[in-house]
Order: sequence, then C-alpha cells, then structure tokens
Amino acid sequence: MDWKRLYQLQAELDQHIMDSIPQTRQGVYHDKLLALVVEVSELANETRCFKYWSQKGPSDREVILEEYVDGIHFILSLGLDLGIEFDQNALQSVEVESLTDSFHTIYSQVERLKTEPTQTNYNQLMNQYLALGRALSFSTHDVVQAYLAKNEKNHERQDLGY
Repeated sequence: MDWKRLYQLQAELDQHIMDSIPQTRQGVYHDKLLALVVEVSELANETRCFKYWSQKGPSDREVILEEYVDGIHFILSLGLDLGIEFDQNALQSVEVESLTDSFHTIYSQVERLKTEPTQTNYNQLMNQYLALGRALSFSTHDVVQAYLAKNEKNHERQDLGY
C-alpha cells in the first residue's frame, strides 16, 4: 500500500474539513476517536457477524468495503493528528479467529490509543484493522481503490456543506 499517498490525500481532506469548521484538530480529536468507533460499528452491522439471531446474510461486498474504508479514513486522520504514520516495518500478519473477536480487538485498540497515543498503539490498531480487511477478503487494491473513491466523495460532500 502506498501509505505516503494515502496520508497525503487524508491530510488534504482533513484540511478541507477543518477550513469549514471553527475548531482545531486537537479540539476534534476525541470526536474523531468516537467517529472511528461508530464507523467500525457500522461495518460490524453490515457484516452481520454478531447477529446470531438472524438468518439474513451480510450486506453486499461493496457496501461492506465502503464501510471498511470509512474506518481507514479515520485511522489515517488520527495518525495525522498525532503526528505519526503507520510504520510499514511494524506490519504484522495478524490472525483473525472470528469477525466478532476482531471487532472487539479493534474497539480495545481504539481505547488503548485514546489513553496512550503512542506509535506502538497506533501501529497495533492499524495492524488489527488491516487484518480485519483481509478476513473480509479485501485485497490491497480493493482497499486503495475504495479509499480513493470515498475520499473523492467526501470532498464533494464538503463542497456541498455536508
């Protein structure tokens, strides 16, 4: 994955957003952490992995992928807020036993990043999130293309006063 490019695109989107609101990056940091939790929850809802009571299957792959890249947007943005980027040397092949367990782990990692905003905790969050993407059968190409499309859509939304 071309992390430099993704961080640059995210920085441009973040600036576009910040230019339209009367707050600072520091002022929205905790909101952004909560937004990530909400986006991860929306993703879980679309996978339906925890809905043991329902016979209905997951949403279409494209819907799940779009929800997934919403999380990528927020994780990249949080890294920019902290002045850190994902260290590719820290990339790990994390095993996902179940989607439900993976979601629980990601929630824990978000909380850990909130209480201890370190490079290590950021890398662990990204590794867990990337592992979830692999468990959902998304290739790097899938994720990058979906990120680019959603990034463009997010710029358009900002232009329209979203």
